[in-house]
Amino acid sequence: MATFICPLLSLVNLHMLLLLCFVVTTEASVKKVSALYVFGDSTVDPGNNNYINTIFTSNFPPYGRDLPNHVPTGRFTNGKLGTDFLASYVGLKEMLPPYLDPKLSDKELITGASFASAGSGFDPLTPTFTNVIPIPTQLEYFKECKKKLEGILGRERTENHMRNALFFISAGTNDFVVNYFSVPIRRKSYTLFTYQQFLLQHVKELIQVCFCITLHVIFNLYTHP
Repeated sequence: MATFICPLLSLVNLHMLLLLCFVVTTEASVKKVSALYVFGDSTVDPGNNNYINTIFTSNFPPYGRDLPNHVPTGRFTNGKLGTDFLASYVGLKEMLPPYLDPKLSDKELITGASFASAGSGFDPLTPTFTNVIPIPTQLEYFKECKKKLEGILGRERTENHMRNALFFISAGTNDFVVNYFSVPIRRKSYTLFTYQQFLLQHVKELIQVCFCITLHVIFNLYTHP
């Protein structure tokens, strides 16, 4: 099953990255992107799971073998994530750091970070299976980040900074692979179609929260296996 799903997801990720680059190019022609802040699952987690108590980690070989120093960082890939390429594309930095890295500097925080956690999903039940960071908690981390920026830049400059920032959210696969198709809890209450609607309701609520923060939000959603 994974043999067929993984290439499909890779193609979807590539499609979304190309689409995003087009969107960012259009935005960049009007204003410079000030930062990139990312939420979601393993598709965009650069290593936050290294700093929590979970089995969902990738800080060991062969992960990272194609990075410049060939050292695994916690990214679930042999090289960079799509959001790393995006950060580089808009001129922010070469690689987006994990927010939970205790060595994260103020300079790095200003230009962006990822709050994503491998194994997470839109369904609140999904992250509980592997003890990873739920998306609502990721948003709380972002609020904490924003307060830190207010201490560095001041409130007015931070608000302007956020208006010019890009937010990227990528999640949904774990809700099906780890949750719906692997554990019978949700299948007892939801058909595949009604579960998709259940997830979309959570996505809607997330969008409402994000729009209270900024309009520059790009979603990479997987609402089907």
